Amino acid sequence: MLIEKEFVFDSAHFLPFVAQDHKCRRLHGHTYRVVIGVEGDVGETGWIMDFADISAAVQPILQTIDHTLLNAVDGLDNPTAENIAVWIFSRVKEVVPLLSFVSVQEGLSSRVIYPRKL
Repeated sequence: MLIEKEFVFDSAHFLPFVAQDHKCRRLHGHTYRVVIGVEGDVGETGWIMDFADISAAVQPILQTIDHTLLNAVDGLDNPTAENIAVWIFSRVKEVVPLLSFVSVQEGLSSRVIYPRKL
């Protein structure tokens, strides 16, 4: 079974490796929606994992990037949605072993899922 917990954070970034005239080369900000997917068997409690435990594990990680310049965060010098998803996944996986995927939505219409859900 799969459960999902959603979080929101706001940050600024610029993409240093796009063309000089690309709009994303300039400093700008987004509201990001992050979905944490946890997959496993339902235990005696009737759940895979307590949603509160997911929040307790993920919130400190997201607080390090909320209202920041993402480019200044170690490991996010090229903060594309793809790289942000990998960055979050690697940190959450350390504290949530049943982590299945991280989805990062940038704005209202663009999203990446890592690793890809089948």
